[in-house]
Amino acid sequence: MGRRPWGWWCLGVSTALLYGSLSLFVSILHNVFLLYYVETFVSIYKIDKLSFWVGETVFLIWNSLNDPLFGWLSDRSFLGSTQGASQISGPEVVLQRLRALSRSGPLFALSFLAFWVAWARPSLQFLVCLCLYDGFLTVVDLNHNALLADLAVSAHARARLNFHSSLFSALGSLSVFLSYCFWDKENFAAFRLFCVSLAAVSVLGFVAVSRLLRVRFQAEVGLRQGHNDGKTLKELVVGQAPLLAQEKPVTLGEYLKQLSRHRNFIWFTAMNLVQVFHCHFNSNFFPLFLEHLLSDRISASTGSFLLGVSYIAPHLNNLYFLALCQRFGVYQVIRWLFLLKLGLSVAMLLAGADYIYLLCIFIASNRVFTEGTCKLLNLVITDLVDEDFVLNRRQQAASALLFGMVALVTKPGQTFAPLIGTWLLCVYTGYDIFERDPLRDAVAATDASDPVTSMPLRQGCFYLLVFVPISCALLQLLAWSRFTLHGRRLQGIKAQRQGVQHGPLVDVKAI
Repeated sequence: MGRRPWGWWCLGVSTALLYGSLSLFVSILHNVFLLYYVETFVSIYKIDKLSFWVGETVFLIWNSLNDPLFGWLSDRSFLGSTQGASQISGPEVVLQRLRALSRSGPLFALSFLAFWVAWARPSLQFLVCLCLYDGFLTVVDLNHNALLADLAVSAHARARLNFHSSLFSALGSLSVFLSYCFWDKENFAAFRLFCVSLAAVSVLGFVAVSRLLRVRFQAEVGLRQGHNDGKTLKELVVGQAPLLAQEKPVTLGEYLKQLSRHRNFIWFTAMNLVQVFHCHFNSNFFPLFLEHLLSDRISASTGSFLLGVSYIAPHLNNLYFLALCQRFGVYQVIRWLFLLKLGLSVAMLLAGADYIYLLCIFIASNRVFTEGTCKLLNLVITDLVDEDFVLNRRQQAASALLFGMVALVTKPGQTFAPLIGTWLLCVYTGYDIFERDPLRDAVAATDASDPVTSMPLRQGCFYLLVFVPISCALLQLLAWSRFTLHGRRLQGIKAQRQGVQHGPLVDVKAI
């Protein structure tokens, strides 16, 4: 009885608001991690070059493998249509993911703190911290993304969930601006306290919000059971498939064969591999483009503004994209973004590198639109979850596992981006960022009027800036044209996922 008022209060809190707030507690830590972990180990802990690259190599392997690993561990019980699998109800799947978030969220925040205190040799600490941090981050991301597919089926409801997630991610990006007030390599104590404060907010947030979602969910289940003769929650979660009188559990090998026959999954991952490559190419070479294309033409404050816009604008821009998705559909909006990327790049190529303000707009918009596209792709993956559920007659949707398999195929794009970018730059300009001669660079900087030293590098950076998005856009439009999960086919898949064939079920009343 004592929990009844708490349960009724939770019913008044929007599910979308609670779901989106979880993104805040990830982004306030992850943005700071991305900005400062390399600088901390290189400049403060003085890690040697060999240990740094060994750690990054191990991290690359672990980062690629842990997504499908944790996805399989999370969802393997949902793959079969055995008696055991059928015992897991739809609401129990959601509660299971919320319990995982309540455990892994605080551990993720604690692993973030391990970076900012020297507790072992730099080489060992670097390797352990990266693997621990990425492991807990993966568990949080997989369960959070899987809830997007498990809490809602309709495109409108999922867009609303993603809208709130983007809004809170944008708020979390403010931690980057606050961090500049505390970052000081000579006096690291203030920055440590700042990181402890962020971690404390994240821990409390994960514990409180996951509990609120869980209590709200259980209260709705109890309410529905009282009014509908034991029928499980219809408004907040999708029903499960009826029990099929078969068959042995699905093994990992059989699941991979099922994915290999899933044509839309193949075309989506091909497109997404190029998208991941382009996103990380923009992130890796953004400072290089600022330095060699704009540094002598714009003020330092303008460069800082462009950098800040590139961090926060994708989240805000995504709010508008999601509104378009509700009106025209995700497939069509993503196609328009690919065409826009191609059009802007061709226009910039024709205009040339001498239109400085046009170049500023293009550099910023290229990153903003590319990151914005990345943030829409989770909606497409949730549609693939629905299709996988229907095509393979699953008892429950293996949401986390499918997100993990997408990550396994597309994460190599993170590695290809700097490798291909630096190779192209070296081939076309002879400029090698790993073998820079400080004296030669100083002479080149002071003699910027010499076309032999300055123009080839600047022109090479410009061609790299425009030809990479042109190539990516063409490849993505080709792959996206083969993707058929939209329009009437998507509506049919969602109707079957919602259980229209086996009884009317709707989703996400509270959104």
